[in-house]
Amino acid sequence: MRTIKLFHKSLAGKNFEQKLLAWGQKSNEIIYLDSNQSEHLYQNYEAILAVDAFTALKSDDLYAFEKLNEYQSKTKDWLFGYLSYDLKNDIESITSKNEDHLLFPELYFIQPKKIWLLKDDIIEAHYLKMVDDEIEDDFNSILKAEIPKSKSQLLEFSPRWQKEEYVSKAKQVLSHIQRGDIYEVNFCQEFFREHAEIDPYATFSNLNLASKAPFSSFLKLENFYALCASPERFLRKENDKLISQPIKGTSKRGKEISEDEKLKSDLKNDPKEISENIMIVDLVRNDLSKTATKSTVNVEELCEIYSFEQVHQMISTITSLVKSSYSVTEILESLFPMGSMTGAPKHSAIKIAEKYESTKRGLYSGAIGYITPENDFDFNVVIRTLLYNSETKYLSYMVGSALTSLADPEREYEECLVKGKALQYVVNATTVTED
Repeated sequence: MRTIKLFHKSLAGKNFEQKLLAWGQKSNEIIYLDSNQSEHLYQNYEAILAVDAFTALKSDDLYAFEKLNEYQSKTKDWLFGYLSYDLKNDIESITSKNEDHLLFPELYFIQPKKIWLLKDDIIEAHYLKMVDDEIEDDFNSILKAEIPKSKSQLLEFSPRWQKEEYVSKAKQVLSHIQRGDIYEVNFCQEFFREHAEIDPYATFSNLNLASKAPFSSFLKLENFYALCASPERFLRKENDKLISQPIKGTSKRGKEISEDEKLKSDLKNDPKEISENIMIVDLVRNDLSKTATKSTVNVEELCEIYSFEQVHQMISTITSLVKSSYSVTEILESLFPMGSMTGAPKHSAIKIAEKYESTKRGLYSGAIGYITPENDFDFNVVIRTLLYNSETKYLSYMVGSALTSLADPEREYEECLVKGKALQYVVNATTVTED
């Protein structure tokens, strides 16, 4: 059981979200989710912090969803954690042989002792009974928390492939599309740094301020860190409604208003980006239909343009009403991995991507989020993310783009660089506190 105590935001002062995350750094387990007060459809909480595991579940890819189902059924509580992309191996009967330098578990969830939720003008503390006498002291400690700053540094990332190798591999992938094996595939590459010493908190603070993404997250579970500035939702469940919001289509932002508006218009009218998005919408509609009550799958937004700090994105919103007979894990498994990170048809696209990529995706292309005691949930898509193993000092990010018959490999390579630009910058920036 949990004790719930409410505080009015007027008591919190400035920079409460940053202080909350800074306060959480003393914990061994931290999951922080930040919407950056986005007007993205179906946002619920402005920010959530979950810390200190009472219980935890770690798993490889074998029977992972079954283990999660058993864990959730047993706890009947809030759970926070992640699903790695390579859970696909259990779902799709695929074996991964690509290099893995990060060594994250494939699935990791915690039942936190302490949860803080920010919504509208209210701050909610949800504490397990064993620690509920600490709520007031913790709130005061959060208000007094200092937001640390870091010195700038210079860390160069190495590409797993040079441009020529990427272009060569992309052309081989395109040959599968030309033969009709697939219509589209999300093709990913890695940039990495060995022997990296970073301050994960400060780096995430830089990233979050630079990107202000609606599905940002900071995750620390043991020595595994994810610093995520995702603009994309994988799947949300609210009562009997499911919401998926795949992204396909990316453009950089312009320096001047006129240039920015032109780039936005060009993206909105780009035949290649539109075709990519519609293919994934069809895939998501099909995935949602597996658990939906009859005639409830609906495309609420098609190819809408959303603008973020670094990029413009083309986003669609697809919803359904789910049959009550399906469990949380059955719903998640029926749509996993998300179509925007695989391609179509899904099984064939996954196999082809696995063949030509050289790095195991792991948490990249997976999902970070939470499950509530009422069996609702919300998970992002892990993109625009730095992954860090503080024990091995390995730092990595991956970027991908969708290849279709209209794709130009050199242009796709440049799109990958645009997506990774903010990640390169924030590792080497000095932390700045937002007033």
